[in-house]
Amino acid sequence: MKKFISEFIGTYFLVFAGTGAIVINDVSGGSITHVGVAITFGLIVLAMIYTIGDISGAHLNPAVTLGFFAARRFPAKEMAPYILSQCAGAVLASLTLRFLFPSHQTLGCTHPAGTAGQSFVLEIILTFLLMFVILGVSTGAREKGITAGIAVGAVIALEAMFAGPICGASMNPARSLAPALVSGHLESLWIYLAAPVLGALMAVFACCWVRKDGDCCGT
Repeated sequence: MKKFISEFIGTYFLVFAGTGAIVINDVSGGSITHVGVAITFGLIVLAMIYTIGDISGAHLNPAVTLGFFAARRFPAKEMAPYILSQCAGAVLASLTLRFLFPSHQTLGCTHPAGTAGQSFVLEIILTFLLMFVILGVSTGAREKGITAGIAVGAVIALEAMFAGPICGASMNPARSLAPALVSGHLESLWIYLAAPVLGALMAVFACCWVRKDGDCCGT
């Protein structure tokens, strides 16, 4: 239960801080800026890795949990509780933001700025890079240590900074699901549920292929 509660709390703060930065940026007339939002996402993930990484691994992301399972680093019996904990924490965070900012329309939803296909491909590539880095810096299914926190947080901030204006740079089904459900904006949700999962699975395949010594899968 400690692992599941940790994932619940960690994902709550990821969505609360990350999408909260988007909401506050909107209501304050852009005082945080797009760069500030990107850095917020990276910093909150970095903080959660250092805080709960030794308990649950600080996945905070259903796509990452599925990726670890596909890499044979994570037990099947814990997949559903992890994903449910992540989604529950994310939804509670969006409900909190709805209570704090009842007039905000989207609560930080992810939507394509261009075509759906463009954002779908971008989300696959972004999640591929994120999962590829995570597999390289984690031990088993645990993201813990100076290298993991800095590397994963930096990649998230980087991707949100350059791709966020086009696709939202979600890379996380829970992060997109929660504000979409609470705000009622479900029209583009399929992109942010399917693409991160595909990207994470492709990263597992690539990592296992380039690391012939087995350092990626089944360790």
